[in-house]
Amino acid sequence: MKRFYTTAGTSAVEGGFDVRLDGKSIRAPGGTFLVVPNEALARAIADEWQAQPAGGEIKPTNMPLMRLAATGLERVPGQRDKVIADTAKYAGSDLLCYRATDPDSLVARQCKIWDPLLAWLGERHGARLEPAAGVILRPQPPESIERVRLAVAAHGDLALAALYNLTTWMGSVALALAVSDRHLDGAAAFAAAELDALFEIERWGADSEATLRHQRLRADIEAAARFLELLGDARLR
Repeated sequence: MKRFYTTAGTSAVEGGFDVRLDGKSIRAPGGTFLVVPNEALARAIADEWQAQPAGGEIKPTNMPLMRLAATGLERVPGQRDKVIADTAKYAGSDLLCYRATDPDSLVARQCKIWDPLLAWLGERHGARLEPAAGVILRPQPPESIERVRLAVAAHGDLALAALYNLTTWMGSVALALAVSDRHLDGAAAFAAAELDALFEIERWGADSEATLRHQRLRADIEAAARFLELLGDARLR
């Protein structure tokens, strides 16, 4: 679809702020009016619409905030319990608990970057996950998994959309919660999630396909982190 509007803006409405194209409120793909809790997020989504090329094709892939808002408004509410469960289950096999046995330099890097994040999760949310060397993980304490579930469930529908994506992209609910709590920014979360791959690139170099994948993944993670930051306290129920 080609761009059909001149100006994207926002307006205060019941329940928050909406996004408008030439003064008309827009809807998410399922027909729901796009209303978000605060003006900062609404303005950022409007800026994505405004950035679409005049006379060119509208590209949803270039509007990650819009897509996250639409998902949170239309897809999460009807399956909220499932989204919470699918996100929290990563506590049983979190990326940060998979540890290499060699080389020593990779083992040391994982300990340096990941151990403090697991410690933070334990201190912040009472969820103490235990790492293990090799590909077979040890079972995590049930009480820790429940603590993670409660931390995930504390998020509102909009934030849950971003939290779910971050968890699945990074393979780590610990990292996703660290982003939501602003313990990590998007760039740091990407570096922690891709630690092993970046280590291999340092040793052997990167091909163009791997570089493109990393660029896309980093952009997605940083967009979701920005979405949660713009939500602010409204990310929690």
